[in-house]
Amino acid sequence: MKMFKRITIAALSTVAAVGFTFGSISSTKAASSNKIVVAGSTALLPVTQQAAKEFKRSNPKVSISVSGSSSVAGPQSVLRGSATIGAVDWDATKSVPGFSAFKGLKAHKIAVIPFATIVNKSNPVKNLTSSQLQGIFSGKITNWKQVGGKNATIVVVNRKFGSGTRVNYQMKALNGKSFMTKGNYKEVGKSGEMVTSVSTNPNAIGYVDLAYVKGNIKAVNFNGVAATTSNVINGKYKVWSYGYLVTKGNPTGANAKYIKYVQSSKFQNGSLKKLKFIPVSKMK
Repeated sequence: MKMFKRITIAALSTVAAVGFTFGSISSTKAASSNKIVVAGSTALLPVTQQAAKEFKRSNPKVSISVSGSSSVAGPQSVLRGSATIGAVDWDATKSVPGFSAFKGLKAHKIAVIPFATIVNKSNPVKNLTSSQLQGIFSGKITNWKQVGGKNATIVVVNRKFGSGTRVNYQMKALNGKSFMTKGNYKEVGKSGEMVTSVSTNPNAIGYVDLAYVKGNIKAVNFNGVAATTSNVINGKYKVWSYGYLVTKGNPTGANAKYIKYVQSSKFQNGSLKKLKFIPVSKMK
């Protein structure tokens, strides 16, 4: 419990420190109907940031701030009153492994998030099975040559506890198996830090949502299936989740309008798709 509190404090501190702000926020409380404060998931950060840019153009008098630290910070910030909207990689009104349901919140489904196993572009490995990933992330498989790669020690990069990407990757790519906690292993706080760790280390492996797969990293196939939006839609690729915005009860004012804009056909089939997310309407 003490560890959970420390993580919570760290996550909320990061929200305050890593912001993407339009307009000003003079108070940690966000009660004005003309003020939007979005906090939470870094996986959803490309979506919430882009939506904020577009929303601000047609609503210039609205103060809007968007930041990302971890999924768990989203509902926590809303309940504390420091954010009006929380971004989460799972439905926070329901329990998931490691987290109980957050009571008093309303969840708004806004996107489908495909997650990918990533390695450095110089790594020759192109495919990993769920069994191989379980071995790697548990520390039982320690050398790339054991899975068809070079004779080099594997460096496992994991997201910290509280990450929605971590919750989904563990449930869907590792079938709930536990992560290693020592050895050639490190934890990072945000999606961007994961990308940096893997892109700068030829022997590293991690995971991130598709929006972040570019530059010196590549996504490897999962059980022979490429991590693409089309393979999520056709049901072949299983490592994905819905993304949500959560509010304390029903949203009002500018917050309701912002959520409605993110869910609009214009945004879902425009910017959201360009960012490698999938419109909610595409899933059956």
